[in-house]
Amino acid sequence: MSSPRKSFTVWLFYLTALLLFVIVASVLLSKGKTLEIPETISSIHTEHSSFYHQFLHTTRLNILEPAAMLFLQIISILLVSRLFSWLFAKIGQPTVIGEILAGIALGPSLLGMFFPDVYNFLFAANSLPNLYILSQIGLVLFMFTVGMELDISLLKSKMSSTFVLSNMSVLIPYILGMVLAYVFYEEFAASHTAFLSFSLFIGISLSITAFPVLARIIQEKGITKTHTGAISLAAAAFNDVAAWCMLAVVIAVAQTGSFGGAIFNIILSILYVVVMLLVLKPFLRKLASVYKNVEVVNKSIFGFIIFVLIVSAYVSHIIGIHIIFGAFLAGAIMPPFTGFRRAIIGKVEDISLSLFLPLFFVYTGLRTQIGLLNTVHLWEVCGLFVLVAVVGKFAGSAFTAKFLGESWKDSLSIGVLMNTRGLMELVVLNIGYEMNILSPEIFVILFIMTLITTFMTTPLLSLINHILPDKKTSQQIHKQVLGVFKTLIAMGNPENGAALLGVAKYILGGERNILSINVLHITQGFNLNPIIAEKYATESFAQITQASELLAMPIGTIHRNTENIEQDIVQEVNYRNYDFLLVGAGISLSEDNAKNHNFNSRLLNNVAKSISRSQVALFPGELIKDKTKYFIEHSTCSVGVFVNRGFKEISTTLILLYQPSDYFLLRYAKRLLNNSSQSSVFIIDINGCIQSDQEIRSSVDELQTTHSRRFKVLKTKGNSESIFIKFSFMLVSYQAWNALLKTDENLLTNIPSTLIINKKSSRFTTR
Repeated sequence: MSSPRKSFTVWLFYLTALLLFVIVASVLLSKGKTLEIPETISSIHTEHSSFYHQFLHTTRLNILEPAAMLFLQIISILLVSRLFSWLFAKIGQPTVIGEILAGIALGPSLLGMFFPDVYNFLFAANSLPNLYILSQIGLVLFMFTVGMELDISLLKSKMSSTFVLSNMSVLIPYILGMVLAYVFYEEFAASHTAFLSFSLFIGISLSITAFPVLARIIQEKGITKTHTGAISLAAAAFNDVAAWCMLAVVIAVAQTGSFGGAIFNIILSILYVVVMLLVLKPFLRKLASVYKNVEVVNKSIFGFIIFVLIVSAYVSHIIGIHIIFGAFLAGAIMPPFTGFRRAIIGKVEDISLSLFLPLFFVYTGLRTQIGLLNTVHLWEVCGLFVLVAVVGKFAGSAFTAKFLGESWKDSLSIGVLMNTRGLMELVVLNIGYEMNILSPEIFVILFIMTLITTFMTTPLLSLINHILPDKKTSQQIHKQVLGVFKTLIAMGNPENGAALLGVAKYILGGERNILSINVLHITQGFNLNPIIAEKYATESFAQITQASELLAMPIGTIHRNTENIEQDIVQEVNYRNYDFLLVGAGISLSEDNAKNHNFNSRLLNNVAKSISRSQVALFPGELIKDKTKYFIEHSTCSVGVFVNRGFKEISTTLILLYQPSDYFLLRYAKRLLNNSSQSSVFIIDINGCIQSDQEIRSSVDELQTTHSRRFKVLKTKGNSESIFIKFSFMLVSYQAWNALLKTDENLLTNIPSTLIINKKSSRFTTR
């Protein structure tokens, strides 16, 4: 710490320097004024006579400045894109649908139609080149990650079973697309492009599958590791590779007008691919063998990878096969080491998906004028294109899969999944539009086809699952009738998993029923990369898998990524006919936090009350979050909410009886006593239920007779906060929990780890 004398010296120095600065600045300003040209200064002041008008003029110039306009466009695009993504995620649709429609909303079809002045100001023609360049950067980054998502080992292992399926899913819609091109060429394209280019582009537009969107739908549905999911992913990967190779040839042919004219482009393309695969790929593999994980992928290595990406995209553009092919190939040749790919994808994908891709969607939307389809005939043509696209892709995939020996359900599911087009289709359409091969009308028609075929994937999959349920699901329902008690543990925080499993074993296990447990963990976010999703799944289940081995409790694991966590959990519970849903309370309260709960709860409650008198206690009432209420209100089975207060074991358990309907808690008490010889159960009868209800009294008598040393009814009525400190665990009904909070919000402040149960009628009685 500095001395007072030194501090005085420092301040004296500062004030002296400041005084000298003022003196010098004043002299310079005074002398500089004599250098001004009077006529110029006079004209400026005449044009802007007041400070207010000067401010308005300057502000207007700042707003119209190109960089400012670009930032305003980006702000508008991101806001609308996030809104539409959120809305479509809420209805179980891929967020890409919302982002595509956000582009339509900001384009001439909606904003331009109803608010033309706003549209012309926000997206003035002279400002669009900047937006186009940024959208192309986003497209390059995205196609790079698409290439990295391809698992080449998956293609090799599934070659025999999916190669034919993938090719037929391309060839059939491709030839149907060429037929449509023949029928409508004179009407839509004869005046500006050759039939060869037009037919090839229509064919590829109808035959493409969006691998990234399909992969994320498969993740969201939880079928990544199923037979159907694996085949669909492999077929889509083959489809993707074939589509981009075909597109490269089509672009080369379209630029020259004939196959003969494109021969040099094709030869250069082959040479380019050979160099990438045989020279650069082995080098990158050696590089990645050293830099395998996130910790050592430093700025220099990442910079080199981006350099490779940009050079590859540039070379592919120069030789005439478009930048997206170069970006895709650069991603595909990246070394197969999961840690290395995960590190690179983590750096690239977030900025690509969050910032640049929405710009591409909106730029596409600016080109799309739905109003061009202004006659019945044009809408009939649009409907025909959609029908042929769906039938061609569905038939080429589903019937081929059936011919190869798949079940009808798997075949239909594969057909629906392969019909997903999404972003990949938009890439193709934009290339065709930029090359003047696709007219504005055909561009709009194919754009609408893209939306419909992508939108229909999720509901059609659900319909197929409803009409043709899995044999496994039917067998599970049959087992339930025979005495299997199905429990789903929805694990939010992986660190809470072991505690949830321990609670399930001792509280839910019965003498006459086999306890079957599946653990569901959901990572929020629909656009999670498959490579990263696999890593999250492995890490998330590590602790609970270890706990299952220690407890000798076999479990099944389910991992998904979605925007609608609550809805997805409830759908899983209701569709799979579970008997019990066990979830965490949303806030894990450790022993360290518990020491401060008395003060914090009163402080936070006082603040909350000052905002709203109807606000319940934040601790522990806030433990029942809105999402937990959603589980309780919408699940068809009983729901248990576990409040973790430093849970270690169940040794002394307190059960609160508040009303006659809490009778079911005694069944859980019986299971606990039977499952753990070291546990004791204590009852607090708050409102005299034992004396007033015959069924409760009989059950209490039975437990006292069977477990006389480990079961006891306490005389205390439970109105003392200190009573809870004596126990390691507590069972209470959801109704009693809410009632006690209304009586005294501080009553439950010192509770131990607690399971709050909302009972619904079971399909069979558990013992």
